Amino acid sequence: MKIEFDKVSKSYLRSDGTRHPVFNDVSLSINQGDFVIFLGESGCGKTTFLNMLAGFELPTSGTIRVDGKEVRDIHPSRAMLFQQPTLIPWLTVRENVSYGCRLRGDCDRLSYRVTQFIEIMGLSGFEDSKPAELSLGMAQRACLARALMGNPEILIMDEPFASLDTFTKAHIQEEMVNLWLSEQFTVVFVTHDIEEATLLGNRVVLLGGFPVGIIDTFDIDLEYPRDVNDPRFKRYRQEILKTFKRSYVGNRRFL
Repeated sequence: MKIEFDKVSKSYLRSDGTRHPVFNDVSLSINQGDFVIFLGESGCGKTTFLNMLAGFELPTSGTIRVDGKEVRDIHPSRAMLFQQPTLIPWLTVRENVSYGCRLRGDCDRLSYRVTQFIEIMGLSGFEDSKPAELSLGMAQRACLARALMGNPEILIMDEPFASLDTFTKAHIQEEMVNLWLSEQFTVVFVTHDIEEATLLGNRVVLLGGFPVGIIDTFDIDLEYPRDVNDPRFKRYRQEILKTFKRSYVGNRRFL
């Protein structure tokens, strides 16, 4: 599924009646099977991009199209993973993972598929646990399993690993990349961490300025899994950081 942002602008109405611009006239194409990272400082509007792609919000002007169709609302082909786990507290892990499929009536071999994703996410033995009995990392893995259960063509991820410890984060990142390489769905991922962006994405879109726009894009031509100590990895990371710094000086600030 090809994603197209065509001259997209977004602003919000202030209490005094004036409009606050978030970003202006942004155009970008994302190809089927890409792992695209939106990289920028906190508060620069990255999540707004994701919300519009998911269909939670609409642009003020311009259009977002998926396979040529304008995005106007949510769709089962697009799944979103948030920064904090969003499990239903009174359901077990198994019930949470299967919840979306049951809503859609997608029950073919459901028990087998749920068990498979629970195993992939390292949650075997916790199938009957409630969210309150899980660690933060386990809860986020359950959310990822639920998102992937519907075989989404586009997986939208809003800083999903930001609150995890280093070891849990590394494990989930590795599993995420393996699943993406295997299934070839499209990932649109938001982070403010340059190392994470270089580690995961095959394309990094650097955002900044006011109103926010695309500063530059970087094609990360490195095989997976990636090694942060690889000199080529370090060169990509340094190039992104230098571009960020030059833009920061030129614009004085990011929003």
